[in-house]
This record gives sequence, C-alpha cells and structure tokens, in this order.
Amino acid sequence: MALLPWAQRVRRKANLPVRLSWGDAGAHSLSLGDFDEPRVQIHVRDDEALRLLLDPTLETLGQAYVEGLIDVEGQLEDILAMAHGLTDAGADDSPGLMGRLRRRVAHTRELDSDAIRYHYDVSNAFYAEWLDSAMVYSCAYFENGDEDLATAQQKKIDHILTKVQLQPGQRLLDIGCGWGALVIRAAQKFGARCVGVTLSENQYALARERVREAGLEGQVEIRLQDYRDVNDGPFDRITSVGMFEHVGLNHLADYFAHIRALLAPDGWVLNHGITSTDADDGEATKGAGRFIDRYVFPHGELPHIGTVLRTMQQGGLEVFDAENLRRHYAHTLAHWSRNFEARRERVRALVDEKRWRIWRVYLAGCAWAFEHDEVALFQVLCRPARQGAGGLPWSRRWMYGPG
Repeated sequence: MALLPWAQRVRRKANLPVRLSWGDAGAHSLSLGDFDEPRVQIHVRDDEALRLLLDPTLETLGQAYVEGLIDVEGQLEDILAMAHGLTDAGADDSPGLMGRLRRRVAHTRELDSDAIRYHYDVSNAFYAEWLDSAMVYSCAYFENGDEDLATAQQKKIDHILTKVQLQPGQRLLDIGCGWGALVIRAAQKFGARCVGVTLSENQYALARERVREAGLEGQVEIRLQDYRDVNDGPFDRITSVGMFEHVGLNHLADYFAHIRALLAPDGWVLNHGITSTDADDGEATKGAGRFIDRYVFPHGELPHIGTVLRTMQQGGLEVFDAENLRRHYAHTLAHWSRNFEARRERVRALVDEKRWRIWRVYLAGCAWAFEHDEVALFQVLCRPARQGAGGLPWSRRWMYGPG
C-alpha cells in the first residue's frame, strides 16, 4: 500500500499534529507527526478517500470531506493548517498540468443563470443564519477594524456610494443587487432613484419585499434580469458588487463596454470584486479554485487586477481609483465562518449534509485564502474614458472624509 510511504513523507516534511484512522471504529491508524495528542483527526470512511489523500490538493481533500468519504475532527483553524500542510508535504514537486493551464469558460445567459441559481437559491433562510441582518453577501469595510459585521457592511455600502459621489435625484443601477441592501440605502440616505438587477429568484423576491416594507417602491425597482439585457440608460451612477466574478475572463471587456454604454457622459461606476493574485489570471492556489468551481461557484473565473484594469480601458472606462480590501474580506469571512459554526445545527437543518459540508469548508477556506494573499478584493472607481479632466477633484479626500 502506498499509504505508509506517503505518511512517512508527510511526517518528514511537515510533522503535522494529525492522526489518520480507518477501518471499523478506527481500528487502524497512522500519525502524521510527533505529538502527545492530535489537533486534527481524520477518519477514512471509504477506500476511495485513500486515493484522494495520496493526491493531496485542496480540491481532493475538500472533495473527500464534502462527499462524506472522510470525517474530520478539530478546530477549523487547525483543520485548515492541516489541509495546507498536506498539500505542501504530500504533493508532487511539479506544478502539474492543471496548475499550468487556466480553463476559459463559455458564458451564456442560460449557463450564467443556472450558476447563479445553484449558488444563491439555496434558501434565503440559509443565508440569513450567518450573514448580517441586511444580508449583505460581499466584503465588508472595517474602517477602524473593531466594527461588528452589520456596522461594517453598512460602512461598505456608504463607502461605495460616497466614492461614486451619489447625489439626490440621480439614477443608480446596481448590477447583481443581492437582497437589495445597497439600493435601499442609496434611496434612503442619498435620495437616489435606483434599479437593482439579479438572476436569483430568491434574492429578487426578498429584495422586492424589503423595498415594499421600506416604502420605497416609487424610488427603487428590483428586476429579475441579466445585465446584458439592461438597455434603459443612461444611469448617472453604476455599481457592481461581488458580481463580475461570474462574467468570465473572455467577456470582461464586453461587460465593461456595456456598462459604459449605460453610463451618463459625466457618470461614475464602481466595480467591487474578487481578483486572483496569479498574474496569468490563474485559479486560486493548490486546487482550491477547482474545488470552488465544482462545488460552490460553477463557471466562476477570477481575473488578476492587471486584467481588470486593461479590460476596463478596452471597454471605454478610465480608472480613477483602485483600493485593495483583501484584509477586509479576510475579516468578513472570519465573521461569516464563526456565525456558521455557532449556528451549525440550525444551518444543518436547512440543507442536506453535503451542502452543509461544502459551505463549512468554503467559508473557512476562503478566510484563509484572503488572509494569506492567495486571492484579493479590489474596488475600482471609473468614469467614461477619453474626456478632459476639468472639474475632477484633485485628491481622494472626498472618499474618506466625514459623512
């Protein structure tokens, strides 16, 4: 059996506080390091798991866990450290074909709609258990670092709307509006007239309900609509938060060109989205990207920030400001993961065992990835390209000043 040489290599290279067991009641076991008590215990429930463990990537380890081939006990931080240690110590030294090639996805309205429904239409109750009360499912903005999640999410929305200099009476388009938090805030605090579009039927229904409850039906319209089908511009301001990850690398220039076509000549647009730290537009490291594509975000693709800036210019937008909020997203995901763990039984009752395992490892794993600069999050502020600079502010002071 190749298991013993693999375990010896892991002990030698990583010395992990992990015990691996298999057989009835864990009759057989191996230690993957020197320790008095293991911090993580892996119990193999199916022989297929041994093959996956012998080819250790975050994809194969995650697959073994979510498919119920292994059970893992321990604190999440220790489990994540174990997973990364196994991939470092147990893998072949060569990057492998999948490490070198980046798959490009063909994005159609039907495929994108299916992917959105798979990810977001789990149930509104599922998301409500671990998000803040406004159900903002994107990176929060911790201005001081000690805010609670709800406060940081509202500060994120205000940060975005302040950056685009939203004024009373202006028309705002929010692409990928989620459960409506941004357009509701834009109407209530900034006096804007808003259109929010989403492909998620669950988000659409709850966002419309929340607009009605807020008495904003005359100011806010929620649509179940593909962004490519929005054709009633111009809009004074356009925001896109946590959505362009679904657009596809080959379609980014067209995406930004469509935004430019909908934007007023003196308008502003802010794109808030996850980016790869691989300069070749690679996936998340160690197979994590393939795991996410398979189980969490089908057809998602993350561009490098360089690709984002280039395709924005190709789409007719001039980049005015770019802000990296990577640390903020690590902090946000840590909040979500803690909420998920604290309410694990309530969450577990809302979904099947496989989906519960997927989301548990996904939230905790993403927090690790952002903390360790494996992925990033950029807010990029743009205006229509090839215009004079007259009337533009000379500094970024308006973005960070009071109120």
